[in-house]
Parts: sequence; structure tokens; C-alpha cells
Amino acid sequence: MLTQTQTTPVVANKISLGHATPSASDQFAAIAGHAGLVASEFSYRKDEEIYGEDEPAEYVYQVMSGAVRTYKLLSDGRRQIGAFHLPGDVFGLETGAAHRLAAEAITDTTVRLVKRRSLEQAAAVDVQVARKLWTMTAGDLRHAEDHMLLLGRKTALERVATFLLEMDRRLTVAGMLALPMCRRDIGDYLGLTLETVSRALSQLHSQGVLGFSGARQIVLRNRQRLHTMDA
Repeated sequence: MLTQTQTTPVVANKISLGHATPSASDQFAAIAGHAGLVASEFSYRKDEEIYGEDEPAEYVYQVMSGAVRTYKLLSDGRRQIGAFHLPGDVFGLETGAAHRLAAEAITDTTVRLVKRRSLEQAAAVDVQVARKLWTMTAGDLRHAEDHMLLLGRKTALERVATFLLEMDRRLTVAGMLALPMCRRDIGDYLGLTLETVSRALSQLHSQGVLGFSGARQIVLRNRQRLHTMDA
């Protein structure tokens, strides 16, 4: 939860979005372009908490740089990651008054945020803001449904293949897939152990589906094979 006395997240600047020019790739600017809304930027260090589970959902966030994981700690101490949020992604949208999951910075991360109450007030008088918020919420629900099917109906190798295709769509630059998250994060997202993730990646490597260029840099050499496993 953000407070005025919190010292670790540093306010970089405040941006009046009343005169922003929304683009198709910037959903947050599109909805926050309503006159009178103000966004703040906060920076977090690697593994630092942005908000905790069950804390009041007072803000809506967008990743400006870095990456964020949202997760829930289970009663037995295990961690289930619900989503990875990458630059441009919006997170923290909730149907209730509190956050259902906690959020942490995976790497050094900067986020932009707007007060939730301000967005709700804007949506009450601006149909375009309301429509954008609905579209973003529907996207979150779709991702949750896809994730549920992935965890419940796919083998370990199929889960890893699905994950790689998801990251390929969102992260690949110049043919290289640079993952900000570690293999333990991937396992907690896919409901697999670290060892199982490593074995699956090694198997895909031995089959010529992917190549490694560093600990977290991957080249996908056979996307069709991955799509076959994801079907």
C-alpha cells in the first residue's frame, strides 16, 4: 500500500494526463487521458513489494520499465503466480475493494499509477473511459481463464510451450526472447517445480525447438512445433 511516509518507492514525477495523446498501444494513457487525472511514477527495486494481498486497492498501475509478478501465497507456503506484467501492461484492476494478489517487482521497475477513485469517477461521466476499463477488465478475465485451462489440462511440456509462445508475443526483440523472470518464477506461474521447468527446456533444446544464449535469453527455432504442443 502506498503512503506519504513510504520511503523506498521514489516518486519520479507527476504527469497531468489531461492533454495526453493516447495511442493504440497505450491503454493506460487512453483511459487516463480524461481531463483532471494525474499519474505518478514510482520506482521499485528488484523483488520489492508494490502492494500486498488484501491491501486496499487504491490505485491502478502500468509498468513503464522492468517487470512485475502478481501472486498468491498458498496455505502450505507455496507460491502461485497469476500473471507477469511487462512494459505497457496495466495491473491492479480489482472487482472488490482489496487486492486479491500481491505484486512485486521482478527486476528494477518503474510503474505509473492513477488513483482508482479518480478513474471510477471519470468512467461515470465518460463512456470512452468506461469502455476502456471494461475492455481491460475483460482482458484480465480472459487471461485468468486461459491460465486455469493451462494449469488443469496441459502436460508440463505443453505448459512450458504455451509460456514460451506467450512471452514470444510480448517480449521478443530482433529474434531474441529475453526473459526477465527466473525459472523458479516460471515454475510458480505454470504450477511446476524448478526441476520440471529445467527438464522441459532442456528437452525442447535437444529437439531443436529452441536455443540458449545466456541464462534467460532464448532463441525460438521452431515456433510451429511449439504451436503444435499448445494446440
